[in-house]
Amino acid sequence: MATRVREKSKQRQENRDKRPHAVAKNIRISPYKVRAVLDVIRGKSYVEAVALLKAMNKSSCEPVLKVVNSAAANAENNLGMNKDSLYVAACYADQGFTLKRMMPKAKGRGTRLLKRTSHITVILDAANI
Repeated sequence: MATRVREKSKQRQENRDKRPHAVAKNIRISPYKVRAVLDVIRGKSYVEAVALLKAMNKSSCEPVLKVVNSAAANAENNLGMNKDSLYVAACYADQGFTLKRMMPKAKGRGTRLLKRTSHITVILDAANI
């Protein structure tokens, strides 16, 4: 069954995206709210993205800022890149698991509350200046 495992593993490593990235999983905020913030910083330089996130008044700015800073630290420490030359190449928020809760309603009924979580991914790249 496991034929060519080493060859396949080597091929996967060669085709892997080598850009610096960071992922935050199971963040307790809806991905719809996170995507609104990610749309603002997509394509911006690292310095500009951090300034926008600190100035914006959205609840999802704090976890997104942490992920952007983590990706920049990965670029600086692991790949030897300069933070000033980085820009946000790609960023997206996928839906994580959903906590299902009940809320009491009139006449002994209950309705379902869906408390959504999200996985935030930020990929940086070096600007060709």
